Amino acid sequence: MTVLELKNIHKAYGTTRALNGVSCSIPAGSIFGILGPNGSGKTTLLGIVLDVLKADGGSFSWFGHPGNEGRREKIGALLETPNFYHYLSGRRNLEITRRISKRGTPEDIDQVLRKARLAARANSRFSTYSLGMKQRLAIAGALLGAPSVLVLDEPTNGLDPEGIAEIREMIIDLRAQGHTIIIASHLLDEVEKVCTHAAIIKNGNLITSGAIGEILRDHDLVELAAKDMRALGKTMEVFPGMLHYEVNKDVVLAAFARNSVDLERVNEFCYKRG
Repeated sequence: MTVLELKNIHKAYGTTRALNGVSCSIPAGSIFGILGPNGSGKTTLLGIVLDVLKADGGSFSWFGHPGNEGRREKIGALLETPNFYHYLSGRRNLEITRRISKRGTPEDIDQVLRKARLAARANSRFSTYSLGMKQRLAIAGALLGAPSVLVLDEPTNGLDPEGIAEIREMIIDLRAQGHTIIIASHLLDEVEKVCTHAAIIKNGNLITSGAIGEILRDHDLVELAAKDMRALGKTMEVFPGMLHYEVNKDVVLAAFARNSVDLERVNEFCYKRG
């Protein structure tokens, strides 16, 4: 079964083309990653399918039905981190979120706290939570009402390694419990470790989509290192033919179409830029 079908989605902001005819299918029961650098159109795409933004062209369907009408209760979303009250407990914050969003029942709160692995800290103040716990509480809020699909925009952004690991484990658990998860991320490593399927977007264009194994098989990954890793990443960002890159602690990881990369040319390109 297909949960979400995108057909030729276009969106522009003035003269800036945010999305250029993006089409892909998201299967039920998957963890689907929308992968691309910042500014590639990921958040715009999520905004369109969640009815926050209006597309200039194309169409989408949830569960085989056009648009969003009548399906909001099946979809939980976290596009921005919600503003929780620091002096209130996690449970009390979720009670307020439930009333404002009008999603779920009071009984749902204990269930989503368990799913977010926060049951033991449900009555602790939000201010005492770690960054990972705060993000898990935000995801718990999106789970109110028992949606079958969860949409998350950069769920590990700004977290330390421990927090990232917590969110990854939670997402895998949620899929095992029957949820379909859609994640936007600029981290190739995150998508590779968590997702079952993915789509790669660059400059508003869909590069490829499909099962993770197929996508990774279709691309070459090149590891680069230099004294200034951030400068190296910015240099590779404009390298012709590079599909995606990320800066890790020890390497810059760049993705290219299979058998398309000339390593000597990459080295020369970087050398000429210092």
